[in-house]
Amino acid sequence: MLSNETVQLVVALSALILVHELGHFIAARLVRVRVEEFGLGYPPRALTLFERNGTRYTLNWLPLGGFVRLKGEMEEDGDPDSLHSANPWARLLIFLAGPVMNLLAAAALYAMIFLQIGAPDVQRVLVTETDPGSPAETAGLLPGDIITAVNDQPVRGMNDLHDKIYAHLGVPITLTVQREAETLQFELVPRENPPEGEGAIGIAMSNPLIPVGLHQAIPLGFVATYGSAQMLLSLPGDILAGRIAPEAARPVGLKGMRDALKYANQLELPEEAADAPFNVNVLGFFAWISVTLGIVNLLPIPALDGGRIALLLPEIVLRRRIPLKWQNAVIAITFAALVALMVYINLLDFIDPLTLPQ
Repeated sequence: MLSNETVQLVVALSALILVHELGHFIAARLVRVRVEEFGLGYPPRALTLFERNGTRYTLNWLPLGGFVRLKGEMEEDGDPDSLHSANPWARLLIFLAGPVMNLLAAAALYAMIFLQIGAPDVQRVLVTETDPGSPAETAGLLPGDIITAVNDQPVRGMNDLHDKIYAHLGVPITLTVQREAETLQFELVPRENPPEGEGAIGIAMSNPLIPVGLHQAIPLGFVATYGSAQMLLSLPGDILAGRIAPEAARPVGLKGMRDALKYANQLELPEEAADAPFNVNVLGFFAWISVTLGIVNLLPIPALDGGRIALLLPEIVLRRRIPLKWQNAVIAITFAALVALMVYINLLDFIDPLTLPQ
């Protein structure tokens, strides 16, 4: 019997791949390139659902994702509604549309998270933990306290709090704290030489969450998508610089994704998300997958959308088109290499399973 995580993964991955293909489909329609087939799942074909406007909508036997087959995609078709006959800018739009749809889907998922749990109030600082024996614990600070001032100077975020505390190492300071409906003050002395892994006053902190409406959640969703894309693109540099261990950033296959999804399902939810209709950890996991699909597909590898865009550049810049037979040959070779790589990555999931925090 299939596990809950396996079902979730298959359904969500299929949806994200379909969203990607829908982007190609919509763009092709906009530039009047004929879509010969829009398939749910991958061939072999199970049945034709219906035909409309020259497009056959099909159901296929391999139940993961889908595909779009464009007229003149793999052959030199001279008809005006073929991909081969479309101008390079129209083809560029079609190839870009899939990855863009994945990034839009990620932004929508992140927006759903913000709608459910709220957004961080970056101007306020929430104490999430106090280290045993630290100045903060000794003074009486508790998880859930919000630090509003240091020596009666208002605190404007975590960096500001950090600067104010480290400007008074070894000197008594007064912290003003909001605890539920009360305003309290605590005196303590920031340590000049705290134990390894602890800060000067011994707290872990974050920003409290505040409710947001749809008009705020949507731009926040785009900001979170941008942050995820930036993090993904910085991974190679972080690995080379030694900031991230290579094994911590290795690609994973379906089993690895299922294991990571299981971990996301088991993570403790924020208090604000306890009654939310969707698990925000799972939404965040699939938002990250959607960002990854979008960014990876933009890599200049001929079998991917980014590679198809790269093959367009000589035509756009030099007005010289690479013969389709050479394009198809390069695409076929890189596609075979990608399939081999995916087989290796999926085997690696079993040989060396993904290590997740306990």
